Amino acid sequence: QVQLVESGGGLVQAGGSLRLSCAASGRTLMALGMGWFRQAPGTEREFVASISWSGVGRTYADSVKGRFTISRDSAKNTVYLQMNSLKPEDTAVYYCAANERGLAKSRREDYDYWGQGTQVTVSS
Repeated sequence: QVQLVESGGGLVQAGGSLRLSCAASGRTLMALGMGWFRQAPGTEREFVASISWSGVGRTYADSVKGRFTISRDSAKNTVYLQMNSLKPEDTAVYYCAANERGLAKSRREDYDYWGQGTQVTVSS
């Protein structure tokens, strides 16, 4: 089992930046594939970005390519999502997730563990 806790959300103006963190406890993240998803009110949870256990494999949703960057720090047992050039449509609760396969997956059903989420609000 692994427990995931997101932090770093908040209110930011359009064009601004935020960095989300996902800290793990219970076990190391080293062998796990990690992902970020988001859910806006009235919508389904959607994929944002993922990273493989090695950090080599990374995938992004088209809507965030070139603006968001996912990374991981094994020493700190933490995964990050750097979000630049934020838009109002990026407003959502952002969730961190982990999969036992160690891969950079984009489907919700491929993930085994989830955090509680952190709110990101982008004002226009």
